[in-house]
Amino acid sequence: MKLPPDVEFHDDIRLLVYRPCGVIDEAAVKRIVSVLEDLEAKLQKPFNRFSDTSEAHEVELNFKYVIQVSLCRRLSYAGHPPVKSAILARDSTMIHYARLHALLTQGSPINVRVFKDRKEAADWLNVPVERLTQNA
Repeated sequence: MKLPPDVEFHDDIRLLVYRPCGVIDEAAVKRIVSVLEDLEAKLQKPFNRFSDTSEAHEVELNFKYVIQVSLCRRLSYAGHPPVKSAILARDSTMIHYARLHALLTQGSPINVRVFKDRKEAADWLNVPVERLTQNA
C-alpha cells in the first residue's frame, strides 16, 4: 500500500506516524482517517498512532466536525484490540481539538493522549524517541 508523503508506517514497532504540514482541515482529516481505515483492514492487527502536528501552521476545523469524526472512529473501531494514539500538539487550537477527540474516544479501544513533549509521547507509546522524529 502506497502511503501519502505525510504518513509513515513502522511495521517493526507497529506504529503509524502522521506529520501534517500547513493546514489541518476537513480534507486532511478525511485523508488520514481513510489511511487508518485502509491499514486497519489490510493489516488485521492493532498498531499505535503518533500524530506530530508541530508543522501544521493553521487549523481550520470546527467542534461539530471533530465530534462527528471522533464518534465515527469510536464506532468503527469498536470490538478491536486496544491501541494508543499520541498527538503532539503545541498550538492552542490543535490542543483543544485533540483533547476533545481524546474525551470522545474515552472508554473505547482507542486511547488518545495529547502531548506537548515528543519524549513523553515516545515513553507512553513505548518506542524510541528517534522513531518519532522526521527522517532526513
